[in-house]
Amino acid sequence: MFDVVDTGIVPSKGPISGTVKKGNLVISAQVPKDPVSGAIIDGDITVQTRRTLDNLRMALKGAGGSLADVMLCQVYLIDPADAAGMNAVYREYFQEPYPCRATVVAKELLAPGMRIELIATAHLG
Repeated sequence: MFDVVDTGIVPSKGPISGTVKKGNLVISAQVPKDPVSGAIIDGDITVQTRRTLDNLRMALKGAGGSLADVMLCQVYLIDPADAAGMNAVYREYFQEPYPCRATVVAKELLAPGMRIELIATAHLG
């Protein structure tokens, strides 16, 4: 079994654990939601990517880690034209060597107005 990490981010209303940890392995799913209200923030892909990665930073801190511990990111976008803006912000948060990454364009994401969703796998230590 794994532990659910207290990230300081309001939990989802759905049957989802936002960040889980087992041993040194942390998996976190993040979206561009306000960490206090849980509302999806308005904005273009750069605004939403920053919020998503800020949430990931908070989640990893709650697990005892940082963005430097991320080994894999799975990114879901609703528009392929958003890739350039997402990449620009992504480079602000991650340095070389970059985590492995898959970027998928989906027809739509679950919450209205959401342009990005991200799942990260990190190894602490």
